[in-house]
Amino acid sequence: MKAIVYDKYGPPDVLHLAEIETPVPQDNEVLIQVHAAGITLFDCWMRSGYAPPGFKTLMRLSTGFVPKQPILGTEVSGEVAAVGQAVTRLNMGDPVYAFAADLGGHAEYICLPEESVAPKPNNATHEEAGAMLQGALTAWYFMKKANIQPGQKVLIVGASGGVGGYAVQLARHYLKAEVTGVCSAAKMDYVRSLGADQVIDYTQEDFTQNGERYDVVFDTIGKSPVFRTKKSLQDNGWYLVDTFGLPMFIKLLWLTKRSNLNFEYGLVEETTEDLLFIKELCEKGVVKPTLDRSFPFEQAADAHRYVESGHKKGNVVITI
Repeated sequence: MKAIVYDKYGPPDVLHLAEIETPVPQDNEVLIQVHAAGITLFDCWMRSGYAPPGFKTLMRLSTGFVPKQPILGTEVSGEVAAVGQAVTRLNMGDPVYAFAADLGGHAEYICLPEESVAPKPNNATHEEAGAMLQGALTAWYFMKKANIQPGQKVLIVGASGGVGGYAVQLARHYLKAEVTGVCSAAKMDYVRSLGADQVIDYTQEDFTQNGERYDVVFDTIGKSPVFRTKKSLQDNGWYLVDTFGLPMFIKLLWLTKRSNLNFEYGLVEETTEDLLFIKELCEKGVVKPTLDRSFPFEQAADAHRYVESGHKKGNVVITI
């Protein structure tokens, strides 16, 4: 099979097409023929060798000083090509979407555990579904942790991104919160279209200075000023952080020891139930795919450049 691989860290040009062996599913695995696969900022970080401030050595120990996993990609959509003997929910030919926690999605085929695979939403194309799960699952993971209630005030920093766009939709349309999105001026209309009640252009207004106090602040990009943001939270408010450097992490830990701040960070913990939940919300129109642009498989490097440009609104996929 063909795959987009990289054998050293660097700019998008380190990516190249290669012919590799098609994987064979183990007893509990599903072999998916990939039709579309998302390209996220996380993929770009992995490819370039970037790590948030303070975490570079730890990242290298995890990913390797030469990349241990040569194929990127955490989210895919396609068809079941084969199943292991212990697989019970899925059959050959089923249209599915899946989350690949250990990467490997930027290839013609991928093997994944059955619990990481679910039927594709009926009203989503493979391109839409293939760019959905990392953002939607991450947003839902944090929304659940904060136990958001109807009418609460939720502020989302990075509201136009892959995670932020789904956070806006989940908080507003499913959890019935009052949502404020923070983004650049060029993306304000897009964030409004997702359902945000208010939108702040971060280049013109500092949300920590507007006098509002929020029940939840969800920083999806790790750029909120920690101590000023704390003052913008209600007592016992939630500070959710998807991306952060070591200095930010230390400040948040310090605050949680000396105040009633609730601080949550972590990695996506995907379950079959979560995949089916996102599918159900998509089919009901509560959450809509946030696909920005698709690129042919062979143009994966161009897709990486676009994601890194900062111009995208939502998600980007490659089609196979």
